[in-house]
Amino acid sequence: MLLSKALLAASRRPALRRLVTGTPATRRVVDRFVAGEDLADALTAVRALAADGIRATLDHLGEDITTRTEAEHSRDAYLAALDGLAGLGLGDGAEVSVKLSAFGQALPDGHELALDLVRPVAAAASAIGTTVTLDMEDHRTIDSTLAALDELRKEHPGTGAVLQAMLLRTEDDAKALAVTGSRVRLVKGAYDEPPAVAHRKKKDVDAAYARCLEILMAGPGYPMVGSHDPAMVALAHELAAQHSRTADSWELQMLYGIRPDEQRRLAAAGTRVRAYVPYGGDWYAYFMRRLAERPANVGFFLRSLATRS
Repeated sequence: MLLSKALLAASRRPALRRLVTGTPATRRVVDRFVAGEDLADALTAVRALAADGIRATLDHLGEDITTRTEAEHSRDAYLAALDGLAGLGLGDGAEVSVKLSAFGQALPDGHELALDLVRPVAAAASAIGTTVTLDMEDHRTIDSTLAALDELRKEHPGTGAVLQAMLLRTEDDAKALAVTGSRVRLVKGAYDEPPAVAHRKKKDVDAAYARCLEILMAGPGYPMVGSHDPAMVALAHELAAQHSRTADSWELQMLYGIRPDEQRRLAAAGTRVRAYVPYGGDWYAYFMRRLAERPANVGFFLRSLATRS
Protein backbone atom coordinates (compact mmCIF):
# COMPACT_ATOMS: atom_id res chain seq x y z
CA MET A 1 0.00 0.00 0.00
CA LEU A 2 2.83 2.41 0.83
CA LEU A 3 4.54 1.65 -2.48
CA SER A 4 1.29 2.17 -4.36
CA LYS A 5 0.69 5.51 -2.63
CA ALA A 6 4.21 6.65 -3.47
CA LEU A 7 3.79 5.73 -7.13
CA LEU A 8 0.41 7.42 -7.38
CA ALA A 9 1.88 10.56 -5.78
CA ALA A 10 4.76 10.41 -8.26
CA SER A 11 2.29 10.38 -11.13
CA ARG A 12 1.36 13.96 -10.19
CA ARG A 13 4.90 15.39 -9.87
CA PRO A 14 5.97 17.36 -12.96
CA ALA A 15 9.71 17.15 -12.20
CA LEU A 16 9.60 13.37 -11.89
CA ARG A 17 7.44 13.18 -14.99
CA ARG A 18 10.13 15.02 -16.97
CA LEU A 19 12.85 12.74 -15.62
CA VAL A 20 11.01 9.50 -16.38
CA THR A 21 9.65 10.49 -19.78
CA GLY A 22 13.05 11.80 -20.85
CA THR A 23 14.86 8.51 -20.22
CA PRO A 24 15.12 6.36 -23.40
CA ALA A 25 15.33 3.14 -21.39
CA THR A 26 12.06 3.98 -19.65
CA ARG A 27 10.29 4.57 -22.95
CA ARG A 28 11.35 1.16 -24.22
CA VAL A 29 9.82 -0.47 -21.15
CA VAL A 30 6.63 1.56 -21.53
CA ASP A 31 6.19 0.03 -24.98
CA ARG A 32 5.04 -3.15 -23.25
CA PHE A 33 2.04 -1.34 -21.75
CA VAL A 34 1.33 1.41 -24.31
CA ALA A 35 0.64 0.59 -27.97
CA GLY A 36 2.45 3.67 -29.27
CA GLU A 37 2.30 7.43 -29.46
CA ASP A 38 0.09 7.80 -32.55
CA LEU A 39 -3.08 6.31 -33.97
CA ALA A 40 -1.29 4.25 -36.60
CA ASP A 41 0.54 2.39 -33.82
CA ALA A 42 -2.71 1.77 -31.98
CA LEU A 43 -4.47 0.44 -35.09
CA THR A 44 -1.55 -1.89 -35.74
CA ALA A 45 -1.98 -3.26 -32.21
CA VAL A 46 -5.73 -3.69 -32.72
CA ARG A 47 -5.17 -5.64 -35.93
CA ALA A 48 -2.65 -7.92 -34.21
CA LEU A 49 -5.07 -8.57 -31.35
CA ALA A 50 -7.91 -9.29 -33.74
CA ALA A 51 -5.73 -11.86 -35.51
CA ASP A 52 -5.47 -13.65 -32.15
CA GLY A 53 -9.23 -13.50 -31.59
CA ILE A 54 -8.95 -10.70 -29.00
CA ARG A 55 -11.19 -7.63 -29.02
CA ALA A 56 -9.91 -4.16 -28.18
CA THR A 57 -10.90 -0.93 -26.53
CA LEU A 58 -8.78 2.09 -27.47
CA ASP A 59 -7.83 4.74 -24.90
CA HIS A 60 -6.25 7.95 -26.15
CA LEU A 61 -4.10 8.98 -23.19
CA GLY A 62 -4.46 12.45 -21.71
CA GLU A 63 -6.10 13.41 -18.44
CA ASP A 64 -4.69 16.68 -17.10
CA ILE A 65 -6.84 18.99 -19.20
CA THR A 66 -6.63 22.66 -18.26
CA THR A 67 -8.29 24.38 -21.25
CA ARG A 68 -11.28 23.92 -23.50
CA THR A 69 -8.92 23.70 -26.48
CA GLU A 70 -7.23 20.64 -24.95
CA ALA A 71 -10.64 19.08 -24.29
CA GLU A 72 -11.63 19.63 -27.91
CA HIS A 73 -8.36 18.00 -28.96
CA SER A 74 -9.39 14.89 -26.99
CA ARG A 75 -12.72 14.82 -28.82
CA ASP A 76 -10.98 15.14 -32.17
CA ALA A 77 -8.50 12.39 -31.28
CA TYR A 78 -11.33 9.98 -30.52
CA LEU A 79 -13.20 10.90 -33.69
CA ALA A 80 -10.02 10.14 -35.63
CA ALA A 81 -9.65 6.85 -33.74
CA LEU A 82 -13.18 5.79 -34.63
CA ASP A 83 -12.59 6.75 -38.25
CA GLY A 84 -9.52 4.52 -38.20
CA LEU A 85 -11.42 1.68 -36.56
CA ALA A 86 -14.15 1.96 -39.20
CA GLY A 87 -11.58 0.99 -41.82
CA LEU A 88 -10.78 -2.22 -39.92
CA GLY A 89 -14.38 -3.41 -40.13
CA LEU A 90 -14.36 -5.01 -36.68
CA GLY A 91 -17.70 -3.65 -35.48
CA ASP A 92 -18.00 -3.97 -31.71
CA GLY A 93 -14.81 -5.99 -31.74
CA ALA A 94 -13.06 -2.65 -31.31
CA GLU A 95 -14.54 0.12 -29.17
CA VAL A 96 -13.16 3.18 -27.38
CA SER A 97 -12.75 4.07 -23.70
CA VAL A 98 -12.84 7.71 -22.63
CA LYS A 99 -12.03 9.56 -19.45
CA LEU A 100 -14.34 12.54 -19.09
CA SER A 101 -11.51 14.44 -17.42
CA ALA A 102 -9.88 14.47 -20.87
CA PHE A 103 -13.05 16.15 -22.16
CA GLY A 104 -12.86 18.97 -19.61
CA GLN A 105 -14.88 17.50 -16.74
CA ALA A 106 -12.79 19.35 -14.12
CA LEU A 107 -13.06 22.77 -15.84
CA PRO A 108 -15.68 25.37 -14.87
CA ASP A 109 -19.04 24.05 -16.10
CA GLY A 110 -17.03 20.91 -16.83
CA HIS A 111 -19.91 18.45 -16.64
CA GLU A 112 -21.83 20.17 -19.43
CA LEU A 113 -18.65 20.69 -21.46
CA ALA A 114 -17.56 17.07 -21.18
CA LEU A 115 -21.03 15.83 -22.08
CA ASP A 116 -21.22 18.13 -25.11
CA LEU A 117 -17.81 16.99 -26.35
CA VAL A 118 -18.35 13.27 -25.79
CA ARG A 119 -21.75 13.20 -27.54
CA PRO A 120 -20.26 13.26 -31.08
CA VAL A 121 -17.83 10.51 -30.04
CA ALA A 122 -20.73 8.31 -28.93
CA ALA A 123 -22.57 9.12 -32.16
CA ALA A 124 -19.53 8.24 -34.28
CA ALA A 125 -19.15 4.96 -32.40
CA SER A 126 -22.78 4.04 -32.96
CA ALA A 127 -22.45 4.90 -36.67
CA ILE A 128 -19.79 2.21 -37.16
CA GLY A 129 -21.52 -0.39 -35.02
CA THR A 130 -19.47 -0.06 -31.86
CA THR A 131 -19.60 1.64 -28.48
CA VAL A 132 -18.00 3.97 -25.97
CA THR A 133 -17.15 3.05 -22.39
CA LEU A 134 -16.79 5.83 -19.82
CA ASP A 135 -13.75 5.15 -17.66
CA MET A 136 -14.16 5.96 -13.98
CA GLU A 137 -11.64 8.12 -12.17
CA ASP A 138 -11.39 9.15 -8.52
CA HIS A 139 -14.50 9.18 -6.33
CA ARG A 140 -15.16 12.90 -6.82
CA THR A 141 -16.01 12.30 -10.50
CA ILE A 142 -18.43 9.41 -10.11
CA ASP A 143 -21.73 11.27 -9.86
CA SER A 144 -20.89 13.41 -12.88
CA THR A 145 -19.76 10.40 -14.91
CA LEU A 146 -22.86 8.35 -14.08
CA ALA A 147 -25.07 11.33 -14.93
CA ALA A 148 -23.30 11.59 -18.30
CA LEU A 149 -23.82 7.86 -18.81
CA ASP A 150 -27.55 8.25 -18.19
CA GLU A 151 -27.75 11.04 -20.77
CA LEU A 152 -25.70 9.24 -23.41
CA ARG A 153 -27.65 5.98 -23.10
CA LYS A 154 -30.85 7.81 -24.14
CA GLU A 155 -29.52 8.00 -27.71
CA HIS A 156 -26.72 5.44 -27.54
CA PRO A 157 -27.92 2.64 -25.24
CA GLY A 158 -24.74 0.63 -25.70
CA THR A 159 -22.65 3.23 -23.86
CA GLY A 160 -20.83 1.53 -21.00
CA ALA A 161 -19.28 2.58 -17.73
CA VAL A 162 -16.67 1.40 -15.26
CA LEU A 163 -17.16 0.63 -11.58
CA GLN A 164 -14.32 0.31 -9.06
CA ALA A 165 -14.81 -2.39 -6.44
CA MET A 166 -12.56 -0.66 -3.93
CA LEU A 167 -15.13 2.12 -3.40
CA LEU A 168 -17.69 1.60 -0.66
CA ARG A 169 -20.53 2.84 -2.84
CA THR A 170 -19.91 0.45 -5.71
CA GLU A 171 -22.23 -2.37 -4.65
CA ASP A 172 -25.15 0.06 -4.76
CA ASP A 173 -23.96 1.42 -8.11
CA ALA A 174 -23.67 -2.14 -9.46
CA LYS A 175 -27.25 -2.87 -8.43
CA ALA A 176 -28.43 0.31 -10.15
CA LEU A 177 -26.56 -0.50 -13.37
CA ALA A 178 -27.36 -4.23 -13.54
CA VAL A 179 -30.25 -3.60 -15.92
CA THR A 180 -31.18 -4.70 -19.41
CA GLY A 181 -28.87 -3.26 -22.04
CA SER A 182 -26.25 -1.93 -19.64
CA ARG A 183 -22.54 -2.56 -20.12
CA VAL A 184 -20.41 -2.41 -16.97
CA ARG A 185 -16.68 -2.98 -16.67
CA LEU A 186 -15.82 -3.97 -13.11
CA VAL A 187 -12.26 -3.25 -11.95
CA LYS A 188 -10.63 -3.21 -8.54
CA GLY A 189 -9.55 0.44 -8.80
CA ALA A 190 -6.26 2.27 -9.24
CA TYR A 191 -6.65 5.59 -7.41
CA ASP A 192 -5.42 6.55 -3.95
CA GLU A 193 -8.77 6.95 -2.21
CA PRO A 194 -9.35 7.93 1.45
CA PRO A 195 -10.66 5.30 3.90
CA ALA A 196 -13.92 7.21 4.25
CA VAL A 197 -14.89 6.16 0.73
CA ALA A 198 -12.82 3.08 -0.07
CA HIS A 199 -11.66 -0.30 1.16
CA ARG A 200 -7.96 -0.09 1.95
CA LYS A 201 -6.98 -3.74 2.43
CA LYS A 202 -6.48 -6.09 -0.49
CA LYS A 203 -8.65 -8.81 1.03
CA ASP A 204 -11.50 -6.34 1.46
CA VAL A 205 -11.17 -5.11 -2.13
CA ASP A 206 -11.13 -8.70 -3.39
CA ALA A 207 -14.25 -9.54 -1.37
CA ALA A 208 -16.02 -6.44 -2.65
CA TYR A 209 -15.05 -7.33 -6.22
CA ALA A 210 -16.56 -10.79 -5.82
CA ARG A 211 -19.81 -9.37 -4.42
CA CYS A 212 -20.12 -6.81 -7.22
CA LEU A 213 -19.34 -9.43 -9.84
CA GLU A 214 -22.12 -11.63 -8.49
CA ILE A 215 -24.55 -8.70 -8.79
CA LEU A 216 -23.59 -7.99 -12.39
CA MET A 217 -23.55 -11.62 -13.49
CA ALA A 218 -26.99 -12.22 -11.96
CA GLY A 219 -28.47 -9.21 -13.75
CA PRO A 220 -29.63 -8.86 -17.37
CA GLY A 221 -26.83 -6.53 -18.46
CA TYR A 222 -23.47 -7.21 -20.10
CA PRO A 223 -20.70 -7.58 -17.50
CA MET A 224 -17.14 -6.76 -18.53
CA VAL A 225 -14.77 -8.38 -16.05
CA GLY A 226 -11.68 -6.21 -15.80
CA SER A 227 -9.12 -8.34 -13.99
CA HIS A 228 -5.83 -10.19 -14.38
CA ASP A 229 -6.32 -11.98 -11.07
CA PRO A 230 -6.61 -15.74 -11.79
CA ALA A 231 -8.99 -16.14 -8.85
CA MET A 232 -11.36 -13.48 -10.22
CA VAL A 233 -11.11 -14.84 -13.76
CA ALA A 234 -12.04 -18.28 -12.43
CA LEU A 235 -14.89 -16.81 -10.39
CA ALA A 236 -16.21 -15.01 -13.48
CA HIS A 237 -16.41 -18.30 -15.36
CA GLU A 238 -18.10 -20.00 -12.40
CA LEU A 239 -20.71 -17.25 -12.06
CA ALA A 240 -21.34 -17.19 -15.80
CA ALA A 241 -22.07 -20.91 -15.67
CA GLN A 242 -24.26 -20.59 -12.57
CA HIS A 243 -26.37 -17.92 -14.26
CA SER A 244 -26.51 -19.79 -17.59
CA ARG A 245 -24.78 -17.00 -19.46
CA THR A 246 -23.88 -17.58 -23.08
CA ALA A 247 -20.36 -16.82 -24.27
CA ASP A 248 -21.52 -13.62 -26.00
CA SER A 249 -23.28 -12.20 -22.92
CA TRP A 250 -20.16 -11.18 -21.00
CA GLU A 251 -16.44 -10.70 -21.50
CA LEU A 252 -13.08 -10.53 -19.78
CA GLN A 253 -10.97 -7.40 -20.14
CA MET A 254 -7.24 -7.19 -19.55
CA LEU A 255 -4.67 -4.47 -20.06
CA TYR A 256 -2.58 -4.44 -23.21
CA GLY A 257 0.78 -6.08 -22.52
CA ILE A 258 -0.21 -7.81 -19.28
CA ARG A 259 -0.56 -11.60 -19.39
CA PRO A 260 -0.77 -11.64 -23.22
CA ASP A 261 -0.30 -15.41 -23.39
CA GLU A 262 -3.21 -15.88 -21.02
CA GLN A 263 -5.34 -13.51 -23.09
CA ARG A 264 -4.68 -15.63 -26.17
CA ARG A 265 -5.31 -18.87 -24.26
CA LEU A 266 -8.65 -17.69 -22.91
CA ALA A 267 -9.76 -16.40 -26.32
CA ALA A 268 -8.81 -19.69 -27.96
CA ALA A 269 -10.83 -21.54 -25.32
CA GLY A 270 -13.98 -19.61 -26.25
CA THR A 271 -14.06 -16.74 -23.73
CA ARG A 272 -14.64 -13.26 -25.09
CA VAL A 273 -11.49 -11.31 -24.28
CA ARG A 274 -10.91 -7.60 -24.83
CA ALA A 275 -7.59 -5.83 -24.37
CA TYR A 276 -7.50 -2.25 -23.10
CA VAL A 277 -5.15 -0.56 -25.58
CA PRO A 278 -3.78 2.85 -24.53
CA TYR A 279 -1.86 5.05 -26.93
CA GLY A 280 -0.62 8.63 -27.18
CA GLY A 281 2.22 10.80 -26.01
CA ASP A 282 0.79 11.56 -22.55
CA TRP A 283 1.44 8.09 -21.16
CA TYR A 284 3.14 8.96 -17.86
CA ALA A 285 0.14 9.02 -15.46
CA TYR A 286 -1.29 5.84 -16.98
CA PHE A 287 2.06 4.06 -16.70
CA MET A 288 2.54 5.04 -13.04
CA ARG A 289 -0.92 3.72 -12.13
CA ARG A 290 -0.07 0.39 -13.76
CA LEU A 291 3.05 0.21 -11.59
CA ALA A 292 1.02 1.12 -8.51
CA GLU A 293 -1.56 -1.61 -9.12
CA ARG A 294 0.81 -4.56 -8.93
CA PRO A 295 4.24 -4.84 -7.26
CA ALA A 296 5.17 -7.35 -9.98
CA ASN A 297 4.94 -4.53 -12.50
CA VAL A 298 7.50 -2.53 -10.54
CA GLY A 299 9.88 -5.50 -10.53
CA PHE A 300 9.44 -5.95 -14.26
CA PHE A 301 10.10 -2.25 -14.81
CA LEU A 302 13.29 -2.20 -12.73
CA ARG A 303 14.63 -5.41 -14.29
CA SER A 304 13.99 -4.05 -17.75
CA LEU A 305 15.79 -0.80 -16.97
CA ALA A 306 18.78 -2.77 -15.67
CA THR A 307 19.00 -4.93 -18.75
CA ARG A 308 18.13 -2.37 -21.44
CA SER A 309 19.78 0.84 -20.31
